[in-house]
Amino acid sequence: MKTKILLVDDDPFTRRLFEDLLRDKEVELKTAATVEQARKALLLTDFNLAILDQRLPDGNGLDLFAEIRLERPRQMAILITGFAEVRDAIRAVREGLFDYLTKPFENLEELEAVIGKALEMDRAYREISNLRETLNSRQGSPVVISRSAVMERLLQQVNEVVAPLDTTVLILGESGTGKELIAKQVHLHSSRANKTMLEINCGALSESLLEATLFGFEQGAFTGAAKAAKGYFEEANGGTLFLDEISDMSPKLQVSLLRVLQEKSFARLGSTVQRPSDFRLICATNKPLEEEVKAGRFRPDLYYRINVVLIDIPPLRNRREDILPLAIYFLDYFKHKFNKTTGNFTPEAISALEAAHWAGNVRELKHAVERAVVINLGGQITQADFGMLSGSFPGVAPTADAQPMPFRDARERFEREYFANLLQVAGGNVSEAARLSGISRQNFYTNANRLEIVTKS
Repeated sequence: MKTKILLVDDDPFTRRLFEDLLRDKEVELKTAATVEQARKALLLTDFNLAILDQRLPDGNGLDLFAEIRLERPRQMAILITGFAEVRDAIRAVREGLFDYLTKPFENLEELEAVIGKALEMDRAYREISNLRETLNSRQGSPVVISRSAVMERLLQQVNEVVAPLDTTVLILGESGTGKELIAKQVHLHSSRANKTMLEINCGALSESLLEATLFGFEQGAFTGAAKAAKGYFEEANGGTLFLDEISDMSPKLQVSLLRVLQEKSFARLGSTVQRPSDFRLICATNKPLEEEVKAGRFRPDLYYRINVVLIDIPPLRNRREDILPLAIYFLDYFKHKFNKTTGNFTPEAISALEAAHWAGNVRELKHAVERAVVINLGGQITQADFGMLSGSFPGVAPTADAQPMPFRDARERFEREYFANLLQVAGGNVSEAARLSGISRQNFYTNANRLEIVTKS
C-alpha cells in the first residue's frame, strides 16, 4: 500500500512544492486548504503523516494537531511555521509533534530528511502494533523484532526449515544479539512446541551445581541432598533443552553431555539406574567454537555432535534497519512499565540511535532506552536523554587513542550514573527512585550508599 500524507496548507505555492517533492516517492498526497477540509479527510483516511500549516483560514495547525491527537495518539505530524511562531512549535514538539519546519524552505534535502524520519517512525509504530496483536493471539510467545532483510531471511529459515527438523541446533552470536529468543522460535515452530522448553546458562553455575541441575540426584547423593530431585535431562524429556554459553561448560561435563546425547539416557547423581530421555538440544555461545576446539578448551567430538544445524545471528550494527523498530518497542514497553508520559524520539535522537555502534547489541539498546525513559522529565526523547553524565553516547565505537576501561570500573561507572539519574528524576526521594527502577527501596538504598550517592528519605 502507498504511503499516505495529508498536507494542510492554503498556499498554492507550498502545495505545488510538496507535490513536486513527493511525486516520485510512491506517496499518495492529499491536500486540504482549511481545518474543516482536513477534518473530513482524516475521517476517511488513515494517514501515515500529517503536515500542518500553522496559519489557516479557519484556525491553526497547532490546535488541529491537538485535536488529531485525541483520536490518534500515534499520529505523526509536522508543523509548518514562521520564525515568529517557533516558540509555540518547540512547545508542541514536547507534547508529541514530531518536528517543525520554518518558511521559506531553503533546504529541500533537509525537508525530505524530516519527512523520511517521520514516515520511518510511523512505519515502526505500525509494525510494533501489528506485532503486539500477534503476541496477544499467541499468549506470550517470544518477541523477535526485525525489519532487515538479513534477519527476515534468518527467521524464515528458522521457522520453516530448521524448526521442523528434529535435530540439534547451534546458535552463534555476540552477547546481546538475541540467541535465547531464536532458540525459543525454534521450539515454538517445532513438533515439540506443546512440550516443555528448559533453559540454563552454563557459565552462570559452578561445575557441581550445573551437573546436579542437568542430571538430578538421589537422596544422599551429596551433602545437602535431603531428597531426590529431577534434573533437566529428565524434565525436558519429549521437549527442548537450551544450553546457553555452552563453551563455558567444563571438560568433565562435556564428556557427560556427549554420552547422554549418544545413548539418549542418563543416571541421576547417586544412582546407576539409566533413565531414557528424548529431548531436542539447542546450544548457544558468543565464542567461536572452532577456536575453542583448537585451543583444547572444547571437545571436538562434542562440537561435531552439536553443530548439526548452525544459526549465526548478525550483530545489531550489521542490521541497522532493526534499530528504530527495536527502540520504539522498548520505548513503548518502558513507558508503560514506569507509567511515564514520555513522547517519541526526536529526529536527532533517531539519527544518533541509528549511527551508534551498539557493541552490546540489542541488550545495550534496551538498557539505553530504559535509561532515557527513566531520566526524561517529559516531552520527546532527545539525544541528550541517551547521554551519560559524562556526555558520552551509548554504543559509540571508541576512538583509536581511547584507553580501555576495566569491566569492573565500567560497570561501577554505569551504576553510579544510573542511580544518580534516577534520584535526580525523583527529586532525591529514594522511595520514588526505587519505584521507577523496579527494585526494592532497601536494595536501591544499599546500592546508592555503596556507590557513595547522597540520598534523602
